[in-house]
Amino acid sequence: MTSETIRKRINSIDAMRGIVIIIMLLDHVRERVFLHVPLADPMVIETTTEGLFFGRLLAHFCAPTFVFLTGLSAWLFAQSRDHDLSATRGFLLKRGVFLVFLEIVVINFSWMGHYETLYLQVIWAIGLSMLALACCVSWPRWLLLSVGGVIVAGHNLLSPISFEMGHWFYPVWTILHDRGMLLESDLLNIRASYPVLPWIGIILLGYAAGPLYAQTMAASTRQRALLALGLGSLALFVLLRSNNFYGEPSLWQHYASLPQTLMSFFNLTKYPPSLNFSLLTLGGMFLGLLILERYETKANKILSVYGGAPMFVYIVHLYFLLIAYSICYSIWGPNKGVYFGVDEVWQLWLISGLLTLALYKPTKAFERYKRASTQAWIKYL
Repeated sequence: MTSETIRKRINSIDAMRGIVIIIMLLDHVRERVFLHVPLADPMVIETTTEGLFFGRLLAHFCAPTFVFLTGLSAWLFAQSRDHDLSATRGFLLKRGVFLVFLEIVVINFSWMGHYETLYLQVIWAIGLSMLALACCVSWPRWLLLSVGGVIVAGHNLLSPISFEMGHWFYPVWTILHDRGMLLESDLLNIRASYPVLPWIGIILLGYAAGPLYAQTMAASTRQRALLALGLGSLALFVLLRSNNFYGEPSLWQHYASLPQTLMSFFNLTKYPPSLNFSLLTLGGMFLGLLILERYETKANKILSVYGGAPMFVYIVHLYFLLIAYSICYSIWGPNKGVYFGVDEVWQLWLISGLLTLALYKPTKAFERYKRASTQAWIKYL
């Protein structure tokens, strides 16, 4: 393979990460300056708006893409070490523990500026998924695909199973499948917001998909595979969802208007991610990877900057939003009841766009520093 082909192969992965992390900014801006809008969830059709709903739907693509590409990147790491499974396992274990540490110590504080409730969210889920993958890197590819596929496709069958708080298995099941409180006390509450079992399945599938990006894999073969995976996933999603057959506990229905009917059709369960949720988001990701590799533009290079240092962008933008909100609240006060906020959805897009632009140069500088640095912990960011 030529160096140009190898560069395009890797840049498409970084560009895909860049797309979803920019989408993620929009969702987090909404959670910062749109809290005054009286709705519990932007996906609840009876209380949301079309702009909020479809903006949140876009954000659904973020977590599956990050987790799947984490597994894929772990395989690429193994390839770069001549498939040294011991080195790969060690990297995954250290990186997984590091991400759990970041979630608890660094990221949680960035949301509210205090630790009244400790929310175990997406970075926690990725960290635990990496720890699980570390135990499976020696498995043959067929076993990775089988176990990952069974988890992703079959975990919806586990929904009737539940345990009351106080039962010895409640903490384990809450972390694996049912989001909920792990601890309630006067000093600290701990809530598992991202049940990790389905994400473990997705990271296993990502690792098993690694050979698609092997140096010996022809670009045309990989692109045909991505097309088949993308269209196949979306076709299966439409088949299952249109009949309310399986894979989604929230059944869709016809409404008086077409937009509301579409909203009902695409109203998918994220916690834990249903099979239909995974089919839609991963199907879109496969097609995105195909397009980004086949049609390389200047935009790809810009996107790959954000995707080349996603953890840096994640941490910096959360603290930026926390500080910016505090400054605005101090200057203008609570202009929306007890909150400071904006009035329109288009303002969320504008703020997100400006934040994306502001992060470009710092992210690019950090990416260069990370690539040149010999400090091991820097690589984890």
